[in-house]
Amino acid sequence: MSETLLADTGRATGSAEARRMRRDDQIPAVVYGLGMEPISVSVARRDLRQALSGPSGMNTVLDLSVDGTVYPAIVKDMQRHPVRRTVQHIDFLQIDLDAEIRVNIPVRLEGEAKEVMQENGLVDLTMSEIEVATTPKIIPDEIVIDVTDFTMDTTLTLGEVNLPEGVVATGDPEWTVVTVLTMRTPVLDAEDEAAEAEAEGAEGEGDAEGEAATGDAEAAGDDAGE
Repeated sequence: MSETLLADTGRATGSAEARRMRRDDQIPAVVYGLGMEPISVSVARRDLRQALSGPSGMNTVLDLSVDGTVYPAIVKDMQRHPVRRTVQHIDFLQIDLDAEIRVNIPVRLEGEAKEVMQENGLVDLTMSEIEVATTPKIIPDEIVIDVTDFTMDTTLTLGEVNLPEGVVATGDPEWTVVTVLTMRTPVLDAEDEAAEAEAEGAEGEGDAEGEAATGDAEAAGDDAGE
């Protein structure tokens, strides 16, 4: 289901005008794609937040209304302030609802890997997003991976991820998406620390004996010289 978003045209360009618009909670934007001439527009910050608040998030298909013309569009790029992280500028891409596009889909792990937990392991998500090729009408909200049956030897690659029909991952099938890490136990840490301390102690004794032997040799040399 698409969300309607109203965009205003006729905005002036330039940094000063953009700053003024942001103070008024308007976000500078541009609409382009499918051979159209880019159109400079602005959208209300509150309206944008509401339009992207659904489960599809950034992949929401928008009915972008510009001067009475509705463009099916998605957010292609969103620039944020480096410190405040507020939205500074948006690129809207006009799309063909029946044509394939590429989007990044968030990955979510579900389930409890009991065997991994018993072995003091950790399930590690190495790809938080997966780029897929699909049509706008069937873009999934997320990719869910069940880790219940994971063991200490489990590694899930991109080619092994189950995707909905009509959705294809674009990356290398051998890329690792989820793996299992071995965590050090407190007992082993304590044993390692004790071993290190013992080794350091032995090394210290060896240095002391070496210094003593050196001192004895020097003393003997002095006596011989006398």
